[in-house]
Amino acid sequence: MAELARNNVPVTPNRDKDEVISPWKEAWRSFRKNKLAIVGTFIVLFFIILAIFAPLIAPQGIDDKELVKRLQPPSSEHWFGTDDFGRDILSRIIYGARISLWVGFFAVLGSAIVGSLLGIVAGYYGKWVDNIISRVFDILLAFPSILLALAVVAILGPSLQNALIAIAIINVPNFGRLIRSRVLSVKEEEYITAARAVGMKDRRILFSHILPNSMAPIIVQGSLAIATAIIEAAALGFLGMGAQPPNPEWGKMLADSKNYLVQAPWTMIFPGIAIMLTVLGFNLMGDGLRDALDPKMKQ
Repeated sequence: MAELARNNVPVTPNRDKDEVISPWKEAWRSFRKNKLAIVGTFIVLFFIILAIFAPLIAPQGIDDKELVKRLQPPSSEHWFGTDDFGRDILSRIIYGARISLWVGFFAVLGSAIVGSLLGIVAGYYGKWVDNIISRVFDILLAFPSILLALAVVAILGPSLQNALIAIAIINVPNFGRLIRSRVLSVKEEEYITAARAVGMKDRRILFSHILPNSMAPIIVQGSLAIATAIIEAAALGFLGMGAQPPNPEWGKMLADSKNYLVQAPWTMIFPGIAIMLTVLGFNLMGDGLRDALDPKMKQ
């Protein structure tokens, strides 16, 4: 080594092996390069912070009424103005982030768990099990999503919890069909055949091999489904079938202020912007996750 250095021959250290990058680390690197996805992530984090620290950030409570200040335009005292009861719109939007994100996260979590389990069972066992589960998915998908949600809430009764259940039900087929198609391809891999050959039980194969290898599409679909769930919750709230007064749900705020669109447009503009930004953030983040986790999207 010293002789090579004296002869001005460049010396490079030997590497026993190339650096091994895990698929998740590679996906994170790809995600960071997507500027729109980073913007979407910051938007989502912004609203999550608002929801968590709402009592510290909001200048007033959600139902602090001052009738003498009703329908006041935005000012230094009330940045987003006041509604028809004199309540601070900014405070209600901040607290409304809790409701919208809560419905979005837990509705999608429930539909992802149920849909994934049904999809895994249908794709792995096939035959009559697959036919029954697939026909259930087809029936649910045959109805317009908002109409099915309205039917479920009408049966259970109008409330925020029942709206969450309805949104979870209508999203189950989306996760189920996605995971079913994934399982149909994964179960033909050689390592699954080898696991069966050594006598591994089906339950262990499903939860130790097939499910972990199907997480990427679940994550992508989940991030995009949260945006859809927030819109559906706002639609149910606008129709009076979701959150009930005095809960500051954004869709309900739009419904309460529709009669004042000309007189006080700010009562509808700011809740609408909150819905738009939240949905935009989740969509941008979901698109970035799809590009990072889907091998077909990589060049």
